[in-house]
Amino acid sequence: MTVTVRAFVAGDEPSLIDCWNQSLPADPTTATWFRDCVLLDPNFDPDGLRVAVADGRVVGCAYAVRRRTPLAPGTDLEPETGWIPFFFVAPGHRGSGLGRRLVGEALAFLRGQGRTRVDFASYTPNYVLPGVDAELYPRAFALLGAMGFTTLYSPVAMDRTLVGYATPPEVHALREKRESEGYGFRHPTAGELPELIRFAADVFNPDWGEAIRHHKSVERMIIAKKREKLVGFALYAAYRGIPERFGPFGVDPGERGTGLGKILLHLTMTAKRAEGLHSSWFLWTGEASPAGVLYTKAGYEVTRRFHVMRWST
Repeated sequence: MTVTVRAFVAGDEPSLIDCWNQSLPADPTTATWFRDCVLLDPNFDPDGLRVAVADGRVVGCAYAVRRRTPLAPGTDLEPETGWIPFFFVAPGHRGSGLGRRLVGEALAFLRGQGRTRVDFASYTPNYVLPGVDAELYPRAFALLGAMGFTTLYSPVAMDRTLVGYATPPEVHALREKRESEGYGFRHPTAGELPELIRFAADVFNPDWGEAIRHHKSVERMIIAKKREKLVGFALYAAYRGIPERFGPFGVDPGERGTGLGKILLHLTMTAKRAEGLHSSWFLWTGEASPAGVLYTKAGYEVTRRFHVMRWST
C-alpha cells in the first residue's frame, strides 16, 4: 500500500481523529479539541501538520508549530523556537520508517521557518502532554532520541482522590494564624482579575496569565492577599473547562515558607469536594520540587512521568 505524506487538508479530520485514538490509546482526543486547539490556534499552519495517507485515510501524523502571534501581551514570537506537540503512527504501519519520516518532515518545516531549536512537546497554550511518556510510548521515546532529541527535564502528573476528603485540622489552624497576621483568602472580584493576570504572567508564566484571562468562573479561583497585596492564587477548571484539573497555582516567592500554598491547595480541594467532584489532578510538576513535596504531603500520587525533549542545530 502506497503511503503519501503531505500537508493537512480539510476533510482529513475524521480519519485523523480515528487514527489518533488507535495510535495513542491512553490519550484519546475529540474532534472538538482538535478543532479548538489545533485548527483554530492562531499559530496553526496546515503545512506544519504533516499527515500520512494510505488508501484515502490518515495513517500517521506529526504536528509542527511556531509562533505567528505572541503568547501573551508583552511577549515575543520566540523566533528561534518551534514545537512538535504530537506525532503518531497507526499500529499497522509501524516499523516501516513512517514515524521517522513524519518527524523529519516536521523538523524540516520548522528549520525552513528559521527555527534552530525544537521542543517536544511543551507548546503552550495547546499542548497535549508535557512530554513523551516513555513507559506508555517507548517506541516514540526511542525515535526522538535517535533523531537527536535530548531530555531537558522530566515532570510528573499527579492525582488524588477526593472521596472522603476533609480539610485537615492543621490547615484550619494555619489559616486562622495567617488571617490573624493580616492575610485573607477568598474568591477574586471582577475588578481584581487584571491584577491577578499580571501577577501570574509576570511572576510565573505568561501562559498562566492567559489561562486566568480565559477562565469563566471566579468561583473556581482563590486568591491570597496580605493587607491588599496579592501574594498567591490557585485555580481549577482553567484548562479545557475540566473541573477536576487543578492549576495554575502560585505563591509570591517572598512569601514561601508561610504555608500559603498549603492553605490555597486545600481550599481548592474543599471547593471541589463541595461541587461533588471525586478527584483532583494535574499534568505537570517537578517531583522533587517544593510544589511536588507539597502535593505529596497533601495525598497526591504520581500517575505518569514525561520527558520534555529538545532538538537543536
